[in-house]
Amino acid sequence: MRGGEQRPDRRSGDQRSLVSARLASRAARVRAEATAALLDVVLIAGGYCFVLLLRTFGDATTTQWKELLHFLPVAVLITLLVAWRWGLYAQVWRYASVAEARRVLLAGVTSAVLVTAVSLSVGRPMPLSVSVLGSMTVTMLLGAVRFQSRLFAFHRRQQDLGGGLRVAVLGAGDAAAQLIRTMRHDPHSGLVPVAMFDDDPRTHGRSVSGVPVHGAFEALTEVAAGTELHQVILAVPTATQETVRRAADLADLVDLPLRVLPPVRELVGGKVRTTAIRDLRIDDLLGRTPIDTDLASVRALLEGRRVLVTGAGGSIGSEIARQVSDCAPAELLLVEHDETHLHDVMATLHSPATPLLADIRHRDHMNRLFLRHRPEVVFHAAAHKHVPILEVHPSEAVKTNVMGTRNVLDAALDSGVARFVFISTDKAVAPSSVMGASKRLGELMTLDAGDRARHFSAVRFGNVLGSRGSVIPTFRRQIEAGGPVTVTDARMTRFFMSIPEAVQLVLQASALSAGGEIFMLEMGEPVRIIDLAKRMVRLSGYRPGSDIEIRVIGMRPGEKLTEELRAPAEQPTPTSHPSIVALRPGEVAASPGAAVVEALVRAAVCGDEASARSGVFALATGAERRWHEQRVVDLRDRDQESEAWTSSTT
Repeated sequence: MRGGEQRPDRRSGDQRSLVSARLASRAARVRAEATAALLDVVLIAGGYCFVLLLRTFGDATTTQWKELLHFLPVAVLITLLVAWRWGLYAQVWRYASVAEARRVLLAGVTSAVLVTAVSLSVGRPMPLSVSVLGSMTVTMLLGAVRFQSRLFAFHRRQQDLGGGLRVAVLGAGDAAAQLIRTMRHDPHSGLVPVAMFDDDPRTHGRSVSGVPVHGAFEALTEVAAGTELHQVILAVPTATQETVRRAADLADLVDLPLRVLPPVRELVGGKVRTTAIRDLRIDDLLGRTPIDTDLASVRALLEGRRVLVTGAGGSIGSEIARQVSDCAPAELLLVEHDETHLHDVMATLHSPATPLLADIRHRDHMNRLFLRHRPEVVFHAAAHKHVPILEVHPSEAVKTNVMGTRNVLDAALDSGVARFVFISTDKAVAPSSVMGASKRLGELMTLDAGDRARHFSAVRFGNVLGSRGSVIPTFRRQIEAGGPVTVTDARMTRFFMSIPEAVQLVLQASALSAGGEIFMLEMGEPVRIIDLAKRMVRLSGYRPGSDIEIRVIGMRPGEKLTEELRAPAEQPTPTSHPSIVALRPGEVAASPGAAVVEALVRAAVCGDEASARSGVFALATGAERRWHEQRVVDLRDRDQESEAWTSSTT
């Protein structure tokens, strides 16, 4: 340093500033608390004086006033000390809640006990009624002063809510109560609760946060007739499918839109907020109560093992991949022939997986892939599944659903796969379509490939919500285009299940398999397709028939009016899971011989659509011998087919 100058100590200056700020903050807090204590002194003195006047009907004697004035300092001191001890001078009362109200009440009780005890110990300078009632009055005054900001804020909110949407809330449970409080405390939500309905008779005639409970859900029609309502909210996160349908029917009856609270699992932190309210979706009407899955057994099956999923880019395959990835497999192998779908599913996984761009139709490729990666568990979901398309192209159905399945099965057997699950469909039961027949043939080949040492099984279920093969995306596109919504037959029914639920049960069934079973998933009650179409039109904000036409166009080739999940000969056997049934036919259906399957595959590869169609039905229904004999006769005059087959395989 020059000239003996000293550089100022910046650190000490910062410390002094910090100390000054702390002292200023403490002084401000002391001033605020001293002001509050001074106001409390006035309230305490006024409270006891008021009780004395009330007790003597305004004619207190001089002696009584002297006794009160002598004891009043003691009462004030006790009340202030108790209030300080219970933290009544260290709160921001603008945000006070039940916890702070409890503090005020406890402080009042404590001060009443102490004031009465001191009064009695010194010879009762004040009447007992004055000490007790005075303490109670003081407690009310202290609470009123501290909660006045909340009271006035509530009054302002009530005024602000006048211009919002007037809603009726179905449900009066915990979730509904939370929702009512949230709507009342949040003027920006734009929702004004004016009526509640609940099936519990104990709630009828009562109110929740000032909103009356008028009766059961059906009382909505009567209330809506005499009350201005703009919206109905189903506030039952655990609502069953029947409850949601009932609420939707009532909302339709009073011509009001229905919105719902999502299931508890979808609520962030389990908290009910107005932002969680969403429009009713078709999944809410068709989806069922969440199933119980034995996650321990599924995880024990998959954890630390190499798991392969075919058709991993499809609706079912991608969900299998997601749920398997959560079970910590040693390696997750995803087989898909479409690179875009494979890329998309990889982006949805939270753990590493191995993408394998491959086509199950290529036998040698499947063999090399299985021998290289040695999977231990296989979920075979790859398939063609659109009924009308496959009716026109039966050869393609055979090449993917039959030849592809055979290739995957043979590769699995050669590489020592221990557990194999074939994803089937209800259309495989008494098949009327090429698609159903090809899947039935896949079931038979799967059961034939497995034995007791190797757990090979098939899992059969109906339509899944949101899949690319489901009718729902078709209806949605037709509604967006302004209609018409086309239904093939007004009598047609289908089973529906959500994709996550179906996959949970598929994984559960794989853990239950001992080998040689067809597992059937319980799908609930079938749904009329025309009712589904009308409901989707209403959910989109239109009226079916007037805004959007519902047009019946007639059944397409291969379609059935109703689907079945099991054949008459298949006897259901309960499993340890209530939603899964094992099917074991009384007479075990034999799988077609390798030579017959080979003949069917040759017909498909050579583009013989007629033979592919007749063959797949024959093999699926047990008439393969007659078909094969006729096929041999036909081939005698068609030697060129052998040359085509040789060239295609090389």
